[in-house]
Amino acid sequence: MRNYLFDFDGTLVDSMPTYVGAMLRILDENGMEYGDDIVKIITPLGLGGTADYYLTLGIKKSKEELLCSMLSYMTEAYENTIEAKLHVVETVRALKARGDRLHVLTASPHSSLDPCLKRIGIYDLFENVWSCEDFGTTKADPEIYKMAAERIGAKVGEILFLDDNLNADLTAKTAGMKVCGVYDESSKEYADEMREATDYYINDFSELMKIDY
Repeated sequence: MRNYLFDFDGTLVDSMPTYVGAMLRILDENGMEYGDDIVKIITPLGLGGTADYYLTLGIKKSKEELLCSMLSYMTEAYENTIEAKLHVVETVRALKARGDRLHVLTASPHSSLDPCLKRIGIYDLFENVWSCEDFGTTKADPEIYKMAAERIGAKVGEILFLDDNLNADLTAKTAGMKVCGVYDESSKEYADEMREATDYYINDFSELMKIDY
């Protein structure tokens, strides 16, 4: 029996264009400049962490206003149109069928996370579905992975964490987890770095069945 801890956006579901589009739309609407690495920076932070980061950039909005805009831009797509990535559904079902324990840890809020997983038919396969908001910190903090391991009831090094974001993968490695990088179009420029930094790397979810960690 193995424990898998999955990211959501860009790992289980093909949502990064929607997520990134919503986050960058806010910066664009407020005339804010940002670097090419903005997606790598904000993706592990969650909505609250991203709002805090935007405030440090000098955006002239309150945190509450930023969160409201983020949620309004994201919710409809997560509830109605975003789908699982190729071979995700059959792979997580196969893992569950062989007795493995499956968990989710994502920066996305439950308001978009839960409806999306339920609509694509895999919510009930996961023993735990966590948003960063459940831990009061972000995936940029090594402690969140240790807290997740404690709640799972396993040692940190006995869990395989899967994420398409390089920063999240690096942080999970720092915390002591086994890490599998996941290819996503949104982070393809970091694919080589991710391969070097992680224990495993998959281009397609079906490859996960071949990993014996």
